[in-house]
Amino acid sequence: MQKNEKKLRSVPKIIIPILIITVIVGIFILKGSQEKPMAANTGDFDLEATAIDLKQLKSYGLPIVIDFGADSCVPCKEMAPVLKKLNQEMQGKAIVKFVDVWKNKTAADDFPVQVIPTQFYFDKEGNPFVPKDADAMQMMLYSTKDTNKHVYTAHQGGMTEEQLRAVLKEMGVE
Repeated sequence: MQKNEKKLRSVPKIIIPILIITVIVGIFILKGSQEKPMAANTGDFDLEATAIDLKQLKSYGLPIVIDFGADSCVPCKEMAPVLKKLNQEMQGKAIVKFVDVWKNKTAADDFPVQVIPTQFYFDKEGNPFVPKDADAMQMMLYSTKDTNKHVYTAHQGGMTEEQLRAVLKEMGVE
């Protein structure tokens, strides 16, 4: 009888530490799943930007759409709700950015922006997106003069939600 009593007394000594460890591990797992991704903390996934750090955006491994426009441009105003909607829907799937070039005059200096709005597209590897049919999508493919390396894919003018979704779908975003 004494042997059984000793075993019964030692059971709580084993089970209680295991339960405590399990609770602690559970808390860490739960806390980790509720944290926002780094991009959300740094503003990289925010729609509006005053400048574009393309290297930083490419580091997330997501397709990128950057729209250069202005709050007071008519086609830009028409695109604004679409960009906002896609930015919210695509969190974690794609990066959708808007830059007001009239408020941020140097923000487009590294991009061949000729008219507004103009959108630039990069695939999840950070390369300029190459559409299956650039002419059908009204895309312009920019290459360097010296090496003929493809450096930008752009669309000039406004785009509808359906057009933007078609591009994102071709870029692999569902």
